[in-house]
Amino acid sequence: MPLNHYVTLGRSGLRVSPFCLGTMTFGEDLGWGSSVTDSNRIMDRFIERGGNFIDTANAYTRGHSEKIIGDHLGRDPRKRERLVLATKFFMSLYLGDPNGGGANRKTIHAQLHESLRRLQTDYVDLYWMHAWDRLTPIDETMRALDDLVSAGKVRYIGFSDTPAWKVAQAHVTATLRSWTPLAALQLEYSLLQRTVEGELIPMAQELGLGVTPWSPLGRGALTGKYKREGKGKHNPDRKFMLGALNEDRTYDVVEAVEGIAKELGTTTPRVALAWVRDRPGVASTIIGARTVAQLDDNIDALDVRLAPEAVAKLDAVSKPALNFPAEFVGYAASIAYSGTNIHGVDYPPFVNTPKSDAERY
Repeated sequence: MPLNHYVTLGRSGLRVSPFCLGTMTFGEDLGWGSSVTDSNRIMDRFIERGGNFIDTANAYTRGHSEKIIGDHLGRDPRKRERLVLATKFFMSLYLGDPNGGGANRKTIHAQLHESLRRLQTDYVDLYWMHAWDRLTPIDETMRALDDLVSAGKVRYIGFSDTPAWKVAQAHVTATLRSWTPLAALQLEYSLLQRTVEGELIPMAQELGLGVTPWSPLGRGALTGKYKREGKGKHNPDRKFMLGALNEDRTYDVVEAVEGIAKELGTTTPRVALAWVRDRPGVASTIIGARTVAQLDDNIDALDVRLAPEAVAKLDAVSKPALNFPAEFVGYAASIAYSGTNIHGVDYPPFVNTPKSDAERY
């Protein structure tokens, strides 16, 4: 599958590439990441290969990520028009300012103004709420976003890193009030983070939200760089990876992915990306890269096809423990559809289901 075989984002008509270029690594301001020159090369290569979806955020590298994108794309308005450019609001860049971050009307308008300035554009194609703001009523957030769509400064809206019940409340509220509904949901999803399958993924499918997973390589643990023999000794660039790198379960998954990659004659990251790409509800997977070579290797995951046996193996080794009532709902299906086949799925007989009229009172 080439990068220019586009998909629609959820129930919207917005067409995006199956992989989205994540730009959290644009800029060396935090001591890691890509230089401005390398960031520009990565963008050009992504576009050259057919990608049209670029994702950033107001606070990535303290705003430098947006500026790098704006400085590069602003020189060629035609290139910008062909892209689906997404950014996020929520994170504060103003220490001590209570309205510097969050999702109230004042903050949303101020952060978009600054993002448009850095991106050197009059509008963004997709505007994400980066996380849920517990202190702001969700109807205030949704109305503010609807105003921005009406003003032509935003084309589509989405939520990232927000509980399923709050996403559903926001989407239904907007729909009932004829405001702009959500088009997409951004969340962490990988072979090492599958708990989203309990509530968030089913909710997105039911509401028609296009899922765009971030960190599909398990925050770097699925790159093949880290081995079991180094457990407890790894010193990753970003400390939030340390937890996973100290768990045996992580290496069980990594080794399963490596084994399948060896069988297919491909790389470990490509297998991990191919698994995420084919999950139910997933529209466009966010990939990141520090170099053009890394980008090319990740994009080539679109050519990897996992056999059902390989998928089953990966599913089994990475099976998550889901919150109630996810497991119970699975059992309940057999209670309701006992002994039938619906949509190609067999539901085994439930022990309490009468097997004859004589057993029924």
